[in-house]
Amino acid sequence: MQLRRAIVAALFVLLAATPQARATAEHTYAKGEYGIITGGWAPNKRLAIAVHGEGDGAHDKFHAYLMSEPKHRRLAVLDNISHENNLDTDPDAYYAEWSPDSRYVAVSFRTERHIMTLNVYAIEGHRARLIETPDLFRKATGRTVVVKTDGDMRTYFPSVKWRGPRRYDLNDYRLFVEDDKTLAEKFGELCSLTKMEDGRYTIEFAAHTTVTIGRGKRNRVGKLRLGVFER
Repeated sequence: MQLRRAIVAALFVLLAATPQARATAEHTYAKGEYGIITGGWAPNKRLAIAVHGEGDGAHDKFHAYLMSEPKHRRLAVLDNISHENNLDTDPDAYYAEWSPDSRYVAVSFRTERHIMTLNVYAIEGHRARLIETPDLFRKATGRTVVVKTDGDMRTYFPSVKWRGPRRYDLNDYRLFVEDDKTLAEKFGELCSLTKMEDGRYTIEFAAHTTVTIGRGKRNRVGKLRLGVFER
């Protein structure tokens, strides 16, 4: 819950700032500087998640890394976090939630101004392996949506809270603008519907479930319940 509040607060700060600040939260790194992200320290204090990039604003060769602590030595690159899919480069704009045994970590970051991406990694020795994260929207509706801010989906905010070494709660919040109520009807009780002055509808989807990571790294996904609306 504390991590979720931190992410929401940071997003509000980014969105309330100047137009330039709204676009990106940047940091220019010195040579050899690897900034530990928000929540980046593992519970065992022997591992951490840090980010680093090159050039002004660090958009060149930007990556997230698994680090060995306290020597702050780089161990491995985290897949699916790079200059190709990130919006921000400041370490405070990235958020980690570790499992209590330091064997798994969830990392959240913005890929677009109102769109978050959530990656879950299994820590295996000196490497971090990206594992599947359930798509609660697809589970609820049987379809996927292209993630783009100029389309129907305006906000996407997934978050994780660990309940044990291999078990976590997943909350999936999305906001859509649609011409009719069709999508809301697919969501059922997992949504909030508001009619706008121009006749269109804002549809908020919020689903929550408990995910258990199996021994073969296969997820067991619990029943969907009404989640938290991240306003």
